[in-house]
Amino acid sequence: MIYSLHVIQWYRTLLVANAGDCRAVLGKRGRAVELSKDHKPSCKSEKLRIENLGGIVFDGYLNGQLSVARAIGDWHVKGSKGSISPLTPEPEFQEVRLTEEDEFLIIGCDGLWDVMTSQCAVSMVRKELMAHNDPERCSRELVQEALRRDTCDNLTAVVVCFSADPPPQIEIPRFRVRRSISMEGLHMLKGALDSNA
Repeated sequence: MIYSLHVIQWYRTLLVANAGDCRAVLGKRGRAVELSKDHKPSCKSEKLRIENLGGIVFDGYLNGQLSVARAIGDWHVKGSKGSISPLTPEPEFQEVRLTEEDEFLIIGCDGLWDVMTSQCAVSMVRKELMAHNDPERCSRELVQEALRRDTCDNLTAVVVCFSADPPPQIEIPRFRVRRSISMEGLHMLKGALDSNA
């Protein structure tokens, strides 16, 4: 099986093309911003597309066989050349204009995201970049953490920094934040509020 996620940075524009269950997550001043959508067969729009093309989703699997709705490989599911298949290689595109707040990008396959939230990964990478500023080491640490959490799927992680300098310390006024909420929880809440705006 081949799943594809391509990321191109052109000046300060990032283009993400995704087909499969890899995910691109932007670290935006400590907050996770998902730039791609996991193409799971149980996703409402993917399930509808699959069923409209004569396929079925059984127990979360496309035609009872694949845990993805989009992929470049898996020809045995696609059928003969020219035939219409519920498994498509067509990617979804996301274009993002990078700002000074955008610090790094994490690209990972489902073995990472099955055991870790996007926000957890961004918080971990940011903390490690502040300590040693080595994106390759951060990639290895993400993989090691997923293994410690008993991931059961293929596992790849890449961290791409947009600056040679480590991320700056985030200053939060004490009167605004209670001690009972973690920084990760604060970013998750901000992300939820921003997505509903």
